[in-house]
Amino acid sequence: MNLRLMKTKNIYFIFSIVMMLFSFFSMFTKGFNLGIDFTGGNLYQLKFEKPVSKELVGNTLDDMSKTFPSLKSNKVQFSEGNVLFLRTQVADEKEKIGIMNELKTKLGTFETVKAEKIGSVIGDELTKNAFMALLLASLSILIYITIRFEWIYALSSVLSLLHDVIVTLGFVSFFQFEINTPFIAAILTILGYSMNDTIVIFDRIRENDHKYKGKKPFGEVIDESVNKVFWRSLYTSTTTLLALLALLLFSGESLKTFNITLFVGIIFGTYSSI
Repeated sequence: MNLRLMKTKNIYFIFSIVMMLFSFFSMFTKGFNLGIDFTGGNLYQLKFEKPVSKELVGNTLDDMSKTFPSLKSNKVQFSEGNVLFLRTQVADEKEKIGIMNELKTKLGTFETVKAEKIGSVIGDELTKNAFMALLLASLSILIYITIRFEWIYALSSVLSLLHDVIVTLGFVSFFQFEINTPFIAAILTILGYSMNDTIVIFDRIRENDHKYKGKKPFGEVIDESVNKVFWRSLYTSTTTLLALLALLLFSGESLKTFNITLFVGIIFGTYSSI
């Protein structure tokens, strides 16, 4: 591999700027498809006369979501005594009655122990904590890399991380994947993964810069350093993406956004690090 990245760097800058502008456009025009963790909704506590399987409940709710919009985002929790907790998006009285009648027809007789509306207080707290986590992670990275390398390395690494997050958010916004609690974990995982790749490349650049001691143009030092770690970065990312592809194909609907977010984030994280 003999990449000459410094000669074509403007192409990559333009590509990244276009991707970020597209992401901002999507976020401001289409917004996000927020799940019930963020928007609040309805909570039902149902006690069935006979045991019901998780698979049957999941398939039933997926089928019913075509008729009842509030079921497009739902969470199910099973408890002892044939008790099921169902959280959905906000539904009016007519839709709630329809959901209960349909569930009785398809799953069997049950008693509605509780049916109440839940607010978005948890969602507001999650959003606040997510921004705080992102801010603290960026500041920590900035301080750490400034101490280990130089401030210019730290600044470029944080800009690279922001690039990864913005492009990933734009992708999720454009395709309207549901944003839920695991999505926050995916974003923070992307930060760690991308930073790991960046540190390896920075370390090789610093090592070669000290080796040549100014006898070689810095642009050539960068090209040489990136070429030496290129295949390592590519192989590491490819093996991770293969594992995520398996999760995408075989995991449940509840982890769909998490897996897709990680998949896209790792691709752009690897690109931006290099």
